[in-house]
Parts: sequence; C-alpha cells; structure tokens
Amino acid sequence: MIARYSRPEMSALWDEAERLRRWLEVELLAVEGWAAIGRIPAEDAAALRAGARLDRARVAELEAHTGHDLASFVQAVAETAGPAGRWLHFGLTSNDVVDTALCWQLTAATDLLIADIDAVLGVLGPKAVRFADQPEIGRTHGVHAEPISFGLKLARWHAELSRGRRRLQAARQEVGVGKISGPVGTYAGCDPRVEAFVCERLGLSPAEGATQIVPRDRHAAWVCSLAVVGGSCDYIATEIRGLQRTEIREVEEPFRTGQKGSSSMPHKRNPEKCERISGLARLLRGYAAVALQDQALWHERDISHSSVERIILPDAALALDYMLDLCRGIIADLHVYPEAMEANLELTRGLWASGQVLLGLIGAGMGREEAYRLVQQHALAAWQEPDGPSFRARLEADPALAAVLPQRELAACFDLGQQLRYIPAILARLGLTGRE
Repeated sequence: MIARYSRPEMSALWDEAERLRRWLEVELLAVEGWAAIGRIPAEDAAALRAGARLDRARVAELEAHTGHDLASFVQAVAETAGPAGRWLHFGLTSNDVVDTALCWQLTAATDLLIADIDAVLGVLGPKAVRFADQPEIGRTHGVHAEPISFGLKLARWHAELSRGRRRLQAARQEVGVGKISGPVGTYAGCDPRVEAFVCERLGLSPAEGATQIVPRDRHAAWVCSLAVVGGSCDYIATEIRGLQRTEIREVEEPFRTGQKGSSSMPHKRNPEKCERISGLARLLRGYAAVALQDQALWHERDISHSSVERIILPDAALALDYMLDLCRGIIADLHVYPEAMEANLELTRGLWASGQVLLGLIGAGMGREEAYRLVQQHALAAWQEPDGPSFRARLEADPALAAVLPQRELAACFDLGQQLRYIPAILARLGLTGRE
C-alpha cells in the first residue's frame, strides 16, 4: 500500500524486517520444540536462540543467487549461529515457516482492525443516543418515505459495524493456525508435537488437514471479512455524501480551517474523505475476488497464490486500517444540521404521514383499495399543486374521509412522536442507552 493510505502501526507489522523476524521466531521455536521432545540437544537450541542473527543484506545477496527467499534466509541465519546452526530448519519445509509466520501476522493485523472498529463504535454509539430524538425524513429509492430519527440512522451503522467486528473475530480464529507438517502435510520429517509446541507459543492452533501449505479457504475468508467491513464503511460514507448534497445538507463531513475543496471554486466543501473511503472499498472488493481465486491450487500446492498474497494481504489490512480511522474521524467531527433535517421533513407538506392515514382508514373500517385510492388522490394533488392546500388540509376537507376517520384520529396520524415512539426501544435492543 502506498504511504498515503498507510498508518504507522499497521505498516510496521508488514515491514520486510518484521516478516523476517517472524520467520526467525518460527524457526527458533521449531528447534526448541525438537529439543523439548529430546530430538535436539537442549544446549544447541539455547545456543541457536542466543546466537542466531538476521542480516537483511546477506539474505538479499543470497536470494539474488538462489532465487528462493526462505532458503536464502535459512542460509544467512545459519551462518551467524555457529555449529548449532545445523539444526535450523530441521525437518521443515519452506511453508512450514512462511505460512505459520503469515498466519501469525494476520492475527496481529486483525487485532489492530478490531481495535479500529472499537474506536469507530466508540464515537458512533454516543452520537446515536444524542440524536435519538432528532426527526429526519427516511428515504427509499432516494425519495421521501416516512420519518426516522438521525440517531436511528447512526444506530444502524453501529449495528452493522458490530456485526463486522464479530466477523473479524471469527476470521481471526479461522486464520489463526500454524503448520509444521512437512512438504505434503504428512509429518514425514517432523513430529506433530513440534507443531503443537510452536503453535502454542504463537497463540495459534495446528492447521488440520494441511498440505504443503495452510489451505487458502482460510485466507479467502479473512480477506472477504475485511471487504465486508470495508463495505460497511462505504455504506456510511455514501450516506454522508448523499446527505451533504447542497439540496439536502443535513450533514457535512469535517472541513478544517485552511482546507480547500477545489482549486478553482473557493466555495466548494466536497465530501472528499467519504469519497476516499468509497474508492478504497472498491479495492478491497477486488482483493476479495482475487483471494477467492487463490483457493484452487494444484495437488498439494502450487505457487500461483504466493505472488498475489504478497500484495493483497498487507494491502487489504493497510487499506481497511486507514478507512476505519478515517471513518472514525469523520463521525467524531461530523457537522449535523437539525434545522435542515426538520425543513426537509416538511418539504412535501405532510406526505410522510400517508401510510399512517392509510392504516387509520383501514382500521376504521374502510376497504384497503378504497382507502389507498383516497389517500393517494390527495397526496398526488398536494404534491402537484405546491401552492394549493397541504396534504393534511385536503384530507380534513374531504367529507368521505371525515365520515370514517374523526379529526382527532386524523391528527394522530401526523404526530411525529407517535411515528417515532419505538426508536428508544430499537436503540435499547442494539445496546445503545444513556446519554452522550
């Protein structure tokens, strides 16, 4: 991932030096595992732990000759370790080290992403409670529907990201495996006890049914989980973009002093942060598609997945880490305009109550089709004649309606409090109660 969309902690996790450090730790733990079952002298394992050193330049020098990064790494480390270096990589194949270290990295990356989601939830929850009673028109197909509250909208975002958090936890467990079972997964040159030793110390589980590698359905599920969370960020960003349009302007993403929205139009305040999130979400979806293609490998493995993963796994983690932090900042400093929400709610002069009037008429004994035609007739007239009587005024003046629905019951259909009476219960069901 380019530096523009990378944050330091996640970047450090995917640094080349960190990758080699994790390789070395897997190698050393494997030697210690052999020592624990009495196959390797304990003093040699201790000497290797004390003496083994990483020399990235030497690894690169050897790889230029061998064309094999792990073999070059093993040779370079063994050169620093003295006689005990002969035990390095004992009984292992390359992907015993590479895949175990990679899954270890993926669990660490997932922990950072879960913390990122927690940070977003930490600003979303209080805002949902704060705006629980703020009326806003709900929109379906981009058209005014019935009233909601802005707090309910925020609570829905909170619920979706909470589901994403659970998916990431599940993906972490699924990808949190290690594999020390040799070239085709039979433990012919190793011992399952060594695998168990290494995995326990890395906080991983032994990968059941491994071939030369950890099967890639795990990695595909991990990337797909990231893409779904990225889609949730995109959902939030897209809604903010829509509500920031000049004609609506119910919210705006933060716009700091000195910021420029356009090089040529000084008045512009564009939702560029939200658009950045939407763009990166497309990237994550593309990575998910590629990760799914990596599942099908020849026999006990081929290398077609390797070049792909060197790009998509770190980039997916880096992109989502950046997106979640950007999402948190947008929500934390979101500009909210209650007056605009209330003005927009009344743009249709009460048409938002049509569904309640329909229910009132049916409840009072009128047939559904007759009630629908009656309400729709007045609704269309009110909409097509903006200078004429309002929707409610037209209903009040209709004797056919008045004969069925008394004025008091009609007035109740236009009661926002009645429309939104269950919002607190919905928020409570989502675990959002109290005050900001």
